[in-house]
Amino acid sequence: MSKNLLTAPNGGKTILEVGPVRIGGEEIVLIAGPCAVESEEQLTQSGLHLKKAGVSILRASAYKPRTSPYSFQGHGLEGLKMHKEAQKKHGLLTSSEVMDPRLVQEAAEHVDILWIGARNMQNFDLLKEVGKCGKPIILKRGASATVEEWIMSAEYIMAHGNPNVILCERGIRTFETSTRYTLDLSAVAMARLKTHLPIIVDPSHAAGRTDILDVLCKAAIAIGADGLIVEAHPNPKESVCDAAQALSLEQFEEIAKGLKPLAESVGRKICL
Repeated sequence: MSKNLLTAPNGGKTILEVGPVRIGGEEIVLIAGPCAVESEEQLTQSGLHLKKAGVSILRASAYKPRTSPYSFQGHGLEGLKMHKEAQKKHGLLTSSEVMDPRLVQEAAEHVDILWIGARNMQNFDLLKEVGKCGKPIILKRGASATVEEWIMSAEYIMAHGNPNVILCERGIRTFETSTRYTLDLSAVAMARLKTHLPIIVDPSHAAGRTDILDVLCKAAIAIGADGLIVEAHPNPKESVCDAAQALSLEQFEEIAKGLKPLAESVGRKICL
């Protein structure tokens, strides 16, 4: 089995083409949506509104890893079916987390992009399985993982046959308590030096609050992120999980508008 799959081919960057969306190119890709799939109506409403705000990919998970076993765990297969039905109305690409190697194929049949959450970054059986599925994979950095460990997890996926990996910085655990995690933008810069893969940033999980998301989104773009993945909900107060970090659809739209001039100033673009 070959090694060093993350060495940049000819010193360049990889651009992943997922349907009409190019991730890693000139355009900064916006990914947004609710934390969890709650209903087909919720997904349809979110998708239609976010599409107008420049979002290319709707995020909402059918499977939820929760600290408490009594918290909402997601709708599973039914949630994936809701994704597929809602997509017929909003037309966006869709993305959901997958947690179990046995469910990878099931999830891959219903959504366009799978993501591996922070808790599963070193679930090597899961990494091997998504390496076989061929679908693009968003790989979130573990809360206590080094950049090297994060990159090696990406290598697991690629070494098992799937080159379509997108790295996602989502905050690490530090001594700071004013935010849920600490967004490590230096990791974006380091990963850019070490790999050719697209790199996106999730400021929602890092902050755990909405009042600083605007500046974190701008900071991510300034340091060279290829995209943002942000939580936005039709009614954040009624979100079944992570309500404190979910923007309203209108709040997200305002933030997206403010990102366009910044993207242009660093030679990128956001299509709104």
